[in-house]
Amino acid sequence: MKTVIIGTGSFAPPRVVTNDDLAEIVDTSDEWIRTRTGIVQRRISEGPGTTWMAAEAAKRALEDAGVRPEEIDIIIAATTTADYCFPSTACEVQGILGAGNAVGYDVSAACSGFIFALHTMDALIKTGTYGTGLVIGADNLSKTVDWSDRSTCVLFGDGAGAAVVKACESGDRGVICSQLGSDGSKASVLTCQARSMGNFLTESRPEPGYIAMEGQEVFKFAVKKVPECVDSLLRDAGTDIDEVKYLVLHQANYRICESIARRLKISMDKIPMNIDRYGNTSGATIPILLDELNRQGKLCRGDKVVLAGFGAGLTWGAMLVQW
Repeated sequence: MKTVIIGTGSFAPPRVVTNDDLAEIVDTSDEWIRTRTGIVQRRISEGPGTTWMAAEAAKRALEDAGVRPEEIDIIIAATTTADYCFPSTACEVQGILGAGNAVGYDVSAACSGFIFALHTMDALIKTGTYGTGLVIGADNLSKTVDWSDRSTCVLFGDGAGAAVVKACESGDRGVICSQLGSDGSKASVLTCQARSMGNFLTESRPEPGYIAMEGQEVFKFAVKKVPECVDSLLRDAGTDIDEVKYLVLHQANYRICESIARRLKISMDKIPMNIDRYGNTSGATIPILLDELNRQGKLCRGDKVVLAGFGAGLTWGAMLVQW
């Protein structure tokens, strides 16, 4: 049994915030942001949250797949910025879509979230537990950013991406293999405090925190761990990197992607980028980019694609898919 991606969808808020816009509220400039990150603009939600974006991306993925909401057996949403502690984003999306036959739950792996969610879906489909699923990566990071901190506020944007997957008993298409990893000893280098630090006994209010990041540590981790993970993945699959059409990387920083390309000895032509238009949308970057490639006709039947992400946790993962 193989897990085949049969439809994709994505959504980003209509409000565009450019680097020049940010230069009006924090000590930065378009040149400073572009040269260090590759980001030119990002999308910022002016109201609706993670659930709304996730549902919009899901609707587009269902339409692309030609699947009705009631045909979905399971919804897994990857997010670290759910609108509520509970209910889960997946359950809210289920209600919006009218996917009454589906079970839904969330996973949290930050920027690696979509890979973790798709890996979980793949495992469930391979066991025969479910036949048709919806995987979502969605984050509303603008609500967790300190907009006076130029080291973080210039990096992030809001958005959502989704994929409809289906069990297939024959053929070469589908998920070939995947690898995941985490290193909790480095958890402190990228954090966002939850609303969990106060109660009536401590006489303090539980206030949520902002994203805090040790940028150099994250950079060093990403450029080392992602190539190692991709190399290991391809060895396990018996696949040479020359057979891979695209490496669909988490869009965190253009320089990180360049460094990964050098370590893997591949051209940047194999690493499609859209960070210039969206910034880092965390768990949404990979499915948004995948949807763009799909809708632009850049993915053909039989193409081998590697999806790879990294993020807080620290977490990382890679997946080899035949389109």
